[in-house]
Amino acid sequence: MNILFVCTGNTCRSPMAEGIAKEHFKKINKIHRVLSRGLQNIENEPASSNAVEALEELDINISRHKSNLVTRELMETSDLILTMTIAQRDLLRIAYFDIEDIDDKVMTLSYYSIGEDEDIEDPYFQNLDVYKQVRDEIKNLIEKGKWGV
Repeated sequence: MNILFVCTGNTCRSPMAEGIAKEHFKKINKIHRVLSRGLQNIENEPASSNAVEALEELDINISRHKSNLVTRELMETSDLILTMTIAQRDLLRIAYFDIEDIDDKVMTLSYYSIGEDEDIEDPYFQNLDVYKQVRDEIKNLIEKGKWGV
């Protein structure tokens, strides 16, 4: 399965989700291609230092992450596209309306995991404690996901 996590800038939430998901899949012996991208950013920005530090506590290293934008090719080749907010989900569904089954493969991470659309707060420019809360929320949702089972 090709999984794409999407947030606004690809420096906080989606890189954390990518790192957590890769680690989770190792633990449960699942092989998935996992990437993360942003909707609007300057490409090649590093992950937020607080995102890096929050994941280091889980022994997950995202220090080499560089931000990238969502592309049409990734939208077409991804089997599952998980956004951090309802607005991001809606934007992708509208922007890529002509891709077959777009409404079925783009959803919020919370909807995929628990069946309810809930936004994951953007921790950008907030303190480390907020990043840790967001990390824990993402980790909890990833652990509850079905992931092709």
